[in-house]
Amino acid sequence: MAALAAAGLLAGPIALPSAFADNLDDQKHKVDGQIDHAHQDLDESSAQLQAATQALLKARSALSSAKAYLARTQAQLADAKALDREMQQRLDAAIERLNKAQMALDQGQDDYVEQEAQLRRLVVSSYEQGDPALMGLSMVLTTQDPAQLTGNLNADDDVVDAETAILEHLQAARVLLKVKAQELADAKAEVAQRRREAAANLRRKETLTQQAKQAKQKVTELVAARQKAQAAATKAKNADLAQLNKLEAERNRIEALIQKKTQTTPVTGYVDGGGVLMMPVQAPVTSPFGWRIHPIYGYRSLHDGVDLGAACGTPIHAAADGTVISEYYQTAWGNRIIIDHGIHRGVGLTTISNHLSGYAVSTGAHVTRGQVVGYVGTTGWSTGCHLHFTVNVNGVPVDPMNWF
Repeated sequence: MAALAAAGLLAGPIALPSAFADNLDDQKHKVDGQIDHAHQDLDESSAQLQAATQALLKARSALSSAKAYLARTQAQLADAKALDREMQQRLDAAIERLNKAQMALDQGQDDYVEQEAQLRRLVVSSYEQGDPALMGLSMVLTTQDPAQLTGNLNADDDVVDAETAILEHLQAARVLLKVKAQELADAKAEVAQRRREAAANLRRKETLTQQAKQAKQKVTELVAARQKAQAAATKAKNADLAQLNKLEAERNRIEALIQKKTQTTPVTGYVDGGGVLMMPVQAPVTSPFGWRIHPIYGYRSLHDGVDLGAACGTPIHAAADGTVISEYYQTAWGNRIIIDHGIHRGVGLTTISNHLSGYAVSTGAHVTRGQVVGYVGTTGWSTGCHLHFTVNVNGVPVDPMNWF
């Protein structure tokens, strides 16, 4: 009961962060498909093992999804950290550019002020001495020495040339200051943009860090859930294996019963019985005859008949004339009825219907081909309404499809 309770709890919904939701929806469809595919083999499993199997499949799937999500989150976090370092380098470079632009602008302003002051001093000095052009005319009128006149005129030209040169430099410095001011503005804008990018990436990194923490915690929880599911499934598996051993003994008992109460012949090997029996119900075969490997736990068992997917309550017809030699309940097979059909094709023929919801005849009754002998159910080990129909030749199970 403890194992069943654990399996039931694990089969319930597992609380996961919202980031897992979409991924787990896909995983759910996958697990549902696995369970549907396994149902035909789980028909020979107890309800406890079926519940434990489904819980284990869901725990495995959820853990796989959580691990994948954690790996993706950690990879994204690593990328965010690398980008953070790169962005810091870009920000440092932008700040360095800003500092250089500020220094260049400051220096340009100092140079501009100095050139402006120099021009101002030169202009003041020049005009204190008078208009250079008038001074040149005065020299022509008053100077007697031509050599001296030429020298004075050249000196005046030098003063004018110096003023012009300083003015041109001042104008160039003014243009350069505008360029440097724009460079400074661009540098400030770049620094601001780099800081915004870094802040956004920092928020993303903090979010991813929290998601990675939650995902890691969820993986830890799901590992524990899987371990519990595995423990419950192992306990249920061991109980089923013990029951399967009992089924082997039950099968031997039935064979002995059939051989005792029915006619048998020394014929062995394959016998073509095509057409001897009619289908007990008109329904598709959902699981064929043969040896099975349990889809989860790997043990082998004989599926000694065919499963016919009929609805509960569907009438079951006698496959041929015969006598009911037994009708009883068994843990795995549920309600079952055994009918002896006598000798056909040189062998003793018996049929068994399992998982019945009820009987229409009782032990000792003679039945005719097509007569209702019982009703489809889901008693015993069964995952849903169906008829497990067995054909025995001289007490040994054979593939029923060879006799229809």
